[in-house]
Amino acid sequence: MFKGGLVITIYKSKKLNREKVLRDPIHSYIYIQHQVILDLINTREFQRLRRIRQLGTASSTFHGAEHSRFTHSVGVYEITRQICDNFQRNYPTKEDGDGLWNDNERLIALCAALLHDIGHGPYSHTFEHIFGTNHEDLTVAILTSPSTEVNKVLRAVAPEFPEKIASVIQKTYPNQQVVQMISSQIDADRMDYLLRDSYYTGTNYGTFDLKRILRVMRPYEKGITFHISGMHAVEDYIVSRFQMYQQVYFHPVSRSMEVILNRLLQRAKFLFEHNRLSQSSSPLLLLPFFENNFSVEDYIHLDDGVLNTYFIQWSRSSDKILSDLARRFLNRKPLKSARFSQETKQLLPKLRDFVTAAGYNSDYYTATNDSFDLPYDVYAPNQNRKKTQIELFQDDGTLVELSVISKLVAAITGEVSGDERFFFPKEMLASPDQIDLFTPIYEQFQKYLKNGWLFNNDNNNN
Repeated sequence: MFKGGLVITIYKSKKLNREKVLRDPIHSYIYIQHQVILDLINTREFQRLRRIRQLGTASSTFHGAEHSRFTHSVGVYEITRQICDNFQRNYPTKEDGDGLWNDNERLIALCAALLHDIGHGPYSHTFEHIFGTNHEDLTVAILTSPSTEVNKVLRAVAPEFPEKIASVIQKTYPNQQVVQMISSQIDADRMDYLLRDSYYTGTNYGTFDLKRILRVMRPYEKGITFHISGMHAVEDYIVSRFQMYQQVYFHPVSRSMEVILNRLLQRAKFLFEHNRLSQSSSPLLLLPFFENNFSVEDYIHLDDGVLNTYFIQWSRSSDKILSDLARRFLNRKPLKSARFSQETKQLLPKLRDFVTAAGYNSDYYTATNDSFDLPYDVYAPNQNRKKTQIELFQDDGTLVELSVISKLVAAITGEVSGDERFFFPKEMLASPDQIDLFTPIYEQFQKYLKNGWLFNNDNNNN
């Protein structure tokens, strides 16, 4: 079938005799209507996502944040299903090249939505930093590797179907409506994680009017747009995203636990590379990653529980740094932190010297960490990275970019928000009345921190 100069393959999957529903606290019900979706959910690779927390170390700060990548992934599927239903009801294609929705794309969109995070590993971003993995590359590998159950299910639809789903993840799929459903500045992925993370962290920052946004969403030739009557709902979404990053995703304690996790894995890797990791502490399932020679099968064996088991082993290690970092992570003993700026960055070496003088290895007990986010960005032709700006559909049929007519969004467009922090052991803030902890070095550290730095020391963030 030809459409707008492109060959559109019609992919079909057996419909369930009776739709299956999953109860969900965000969407009430998640409706599964295709056999292929049910089969994908039942694969071992997808079930593995039940054992990987969506927010990683954030549960150390927000104790309710125990939800998984599994719950988020089925949520993204459900929002995408609702988008497809809306498009098919209200904007079905009538002739080639009209820019409206061709429902033959539904199965591609639903499978891509469900599987978009299947390549995430345990404590995803920290793990990636230490071992040089990339969750999007691994998502593609899991989709296309003949050894996976996911690939087998997808190939049952059509031999080339796994590569089609992978191309959506890679943003190379020719239909930008499908790509932007899953990956854009306002997509099913972001909408689900904002609502879900807000719910499970017990905060209200991420709430917005999902039903209204879906109602005003519409397809056009170059992707997805929103009717101008829904501008305020879109504004609310942008502000909610901004608030969630500032209040939840960038929380100093969560970042502190990420630092400890980073240093813990870094220490274990160092000991392995120098043949100092004892046999009893040897992490069998992590060895391919220490050796930088892992397969998709090796990766699929990992989840949060696997790493936590090794951390328990390491907490009894004869290596004092490894055991101490493991206990700090397992028992929630975060580092303290202080904000710094480019003007005060030059003072960091002195603070590290104090930490070293107090008996801590500064390579493992100090760190700098920055967390910055653009609440909303617009396309800039001179930049290499491609962005999808939010376009509003006006009654005369023309499109206008959101920040052009929204003063609220214009005020935060391109404005980077976040901070840089220096992390150090909490013991460095011991007071003189803590006789068993206090040393003169601590006093010098605290005076330097208070008097020498041109920032507010955030000592109450733990």
